[in-house]
Amino acid sequence: MECIEYKKGYKYQIVDSYVTTISFMPDKDVLSPSGYIELTKEGVLKIKKGYAWDGPSGPTFDTRDFMRGSLVHDALYQLMRENLLDKDKDRDAADRLLQQICKDDGMWVLRAWWVYIGLKFFGDPAADPANKRPVTKAPNL
Repeated sequence: MECIEYKKGYKYQIVDSYVTTISFMPDKDVLSPSGYIELTKEGVLKIKKGYAWDGPSGPTFDTRDFMRGSLVHDALYQLMRENLLDKDKDRDAADRLLQQICKDDGMWVLRAWWVYIGLKFFGDPAADPANKRPVTKAPNL
């Protein structure tokens, strides 16, 4: 019987590739095993067309001033889960980057600060390499 494998938890899919330069850089160029995320040692982040992410997390609303930041942040956390970035070294910088992108995109400063505080206290599991999304098979064989 034919079977598919999939992962749950994604709400959005980027239509076009997105490239930006971020404020922190890895020691060497990294490429996600999926091929969807690249980060150069110069800080150029490329998120390729078709990348899926879950948008803003936690008790919040998915507003336009949160979407670009959540895309970049989710990609960076994925690189941490894949052990391509050092969670202990890079997580706070990724959280601060999300806060800054949200402010740049028009989010109220107080809300952006709450986003950062929420991540500081509750975001660690999402960046942890032990916390990978399980693969489900269908049909269940």
